Amino acid sequence: MFRTLSILIKKEFLQIFRNKSILAIIFVMPVIQLVILPLAANYEIKNIKIAVVDHDKSTESRELIRKITASGYFKIIEYGENYNTAYQEIEKDKVDLILEIPNNFEKNLVKENNEKILLAVNAINGTKAGLSASYLAEILQNYNQQVQLEINPELESAKKISGVEIVPKFWFNEKYNYRLSLVPGILAFLVTLIGGYLTALNIVEEKEIGTIEQINVSPIKKRDFILGKLIPFWILSMVAFSIGLLVTIFVYKIQMQGSFLLLYGFISVYLVAILGMGLLASVYSETQQQSMFMVFFFMMIFILMSGLFTPTESMTDWAKYIAYVNPVTYGVDGVRLIMLKNSGFMDLLPHFGFITGLAIVVISWAVLRYQKTN
Repeated sequence: MFRTLSILIKKEFLQIFRNKSILAIIFVMPVIQLVILPLAANYEIKNIKIAVVDHDKSTESRELIRKITASGYFKIIEYGENYNTAYQEIEKDKVDLILEIPNNFEKNLVKENNEKILLAVNAINGTKAGLSASYLAEILQNYNQQVQLEINPELESAKKISGVEIVPKFWFNEKYNYRLSLVPGILAFLVTLIGGYLTALNIVEEKEIGTIEQINVSPIKKRDFILGKLIPFWILSMVAFSIGLLVTIFVYKIQMQGSFLLLYGFISVYLVAILGMGLLASVYSETQQQSMFMVFFFMMIFILMSGLFTPTESMTDWAKYIAYVNPVTYGVDGVRLIMLKNSGFMDLLPHFGFITGLAIVVISWAVLRYQKTN
């Protein structure tokens, strides 16, 4: 068995190294994507385009507008007294939100301590709309507190006596740096992408060029054939992960909190499951195009429902069930827990249990499904 397997592995490596594009995909693509994606992705929204409809044109309304622009988040595109004109700017996608300041704004705010401001938000992009509204609401709240303190300075001392001061503390990410959670997740996503796509194309390529027939008529067992396909890509994927890990540590300065041994142990098991799924797709496909579409379909679902960009806790109940059987969910979460939280083996036992079970199922399935003719 071992002699046959070693010959098959040697054959696969020779075949891989003849194809320069595969080497670029394995070693160059992860580095480029890991450098570009976290730098391009930004959870902080700036340069929000705003239209101001100022019916009051008072000192207080001008001070409010000054505070909004001074925040650095908003850029005033339109200023006037006509709401319909501002709304037309939203329809043209030139403005993200409208702030309408009513008549007698200064009078009602100063004398009666009561005023309403209309905020109309373009909610085509829900994430941007929610963040824009929350940014502006916070600025308005701070402005209101400032006005009240100017009117009644005694409120400042009362606030100090009876007010509640909230001091936030972010565990495992003290400076609330979004890249700290994004980069380890992208690292797990990249090795998933590389392992899944390359193994999915492997057997199909031999079907298309005809070399699979030579293997089918040989005395090689199906088990050895599948393992011979899996092991070379497992080794190369581990090398690609190591390169990505170096980029994570030295480019993004993310300190490794957990054990390197545990991290590599987890990734090694995780890759067996992902490579097995790629081989299973390859066994069922007759052409590389068919295999690519099959892997693309599942990869899109796995990545979008993995918790990399959207927390699984925020998903609807039916979506959570998909996330719970999604291997990428466990891969992203496992890498984050080890790198950022210093989680131990017992903390990751459910992750190890699921991906180990999945690896056994998909590889056994691929071996049984592969039709070898004599």
